[in-house]
Amino acid sequence: MERKTISVTGMSCNGCEQNVETALRNLDGVNRVEADHDDDTVDVVLEDEVSDDEVNAAIEQAGYDVVA
Repeated sequence: MERKTISVTGMSCNGCEQNVETALRNLDGVNRVEADHDDDTVDVVLEDEVSDDEVNAAIEQAGYDVVA
């Protein structure tokens, strides 16, 4: 398993956090996710087979931007 902290822009409330968390939980291999709109971050624990591209795409499809 791998833990990552991802910088995400566009989250402004608890509802935004839930949108990002739901999008990531729908990916196979995501074990834990916690978004924080105050810090503009998402902490995620995932299996090794989940790629950064998959995680970033899920966040972007939810309507938020991943900061490289």
